[in-house]
This record gives sequence, structure tokens and C-alpha cells, in this order.
Amino acid sequence: MKKFLLNVFVFALFSACTSDKVTRYYLIRHAEKDRTNNTNKNPNLNSEGLLRAEKWAKHFEKIELDAVYSTDYNRTQQTAAPTAKSKGLIIQSYNSSKMYDSNFKKNTRGKTVLVVGHSNTTPVFVNNILDQKKYKNMADNDNASLYIVTIVNDKKSSEIKKIN
Repeated sequence: MKKFLLNVFVFALFSACTSDKVTRYYLIRHAEKDRTNNTNKNPNLNSEGLLRAEKWAKHFEKIELDAVYSTDYNRTQQTAAPTAKSKGLIIQSYNSSKMYDSNFKKNTRGKTVLVVGHSNTTPVFVNNILDQKKYKNMADNDNASLYIVTIVNDKKSSEIKKIN
């Protein structure tokens, strides 16, 4: 019996060490913002944006998320909120000038994560994860692109989907 339990333990340990570690990032730009005041640097979402934020939550309904990250702007927080709430998660803030740093890598390794950013930060974030300049900044009216980056062990792949 001891030999059997030892074999089970060794097998379980070996399986845990050799299994593929999958990290998946879903990256989106904030939903449509209120553009009525051009001097407002931190606008809220407009009614269309609030509706899109709910649609994002519906899109992620069947996807298990371990974390939701957002910049500290109203529009990104409001975009992330319905998804985070539906998953019972707290929105974690990130600094867009320190995207995909060693702490973020360590904290998200092996997890499935939603990251909400901006037209000029979301593609840069994806490029930082991929360690290549693959994607350009998003068009200012693009609130429907979903970037998906998958890392299996050290192999990275990415795709973009339009979610309307």
C-alpha cells in the first residue's frame, strides 16, 4: 500500500510539473465615451458605451476569468465593471506606462485575465506581451476589437476579433 501511495504521489507531482501552463489575456479598449466636453480628460461612458460594457459582460459570461485589470480612468473602470461584477472580481488597476512588467507577468502567469485600456495602450500592451511590434494603435471609433493572447509555456499566439 505504501508503494502504491508513493507511486500515486510521484505521478501527481510529475504531472503537475510537466503540464502545460496556459496564460490567456483578453484585451479591450474602453467602450464609447462621452464626447460632449472636449476639455474633460476623464469622461464617463455615454449611453451607448454603458450598453457596450454590458455586452462585454455577456460576451465573457462563459469564460472563466481569474482577474480583471483596468487603468484608473472612469471610462475604463466603467467598461470593466459589469464583467468584474458578474464574475465576483475586484477591478485591479494598472499603470499604462508600466504595461506587462515583471510583477504583472508573475501575478497573471497561468491565469485568464481581462485587461481594459485605451486605443493607444491596448495594442501596445499586446505587443509587449508578444515581445514584438505586431499591432498598431486602434482607430478612435474602434470599441469592438477584442485582442486575445495565449501563452502556452513560452509559445505565444494572438488574434483579434470584432465583437459587436
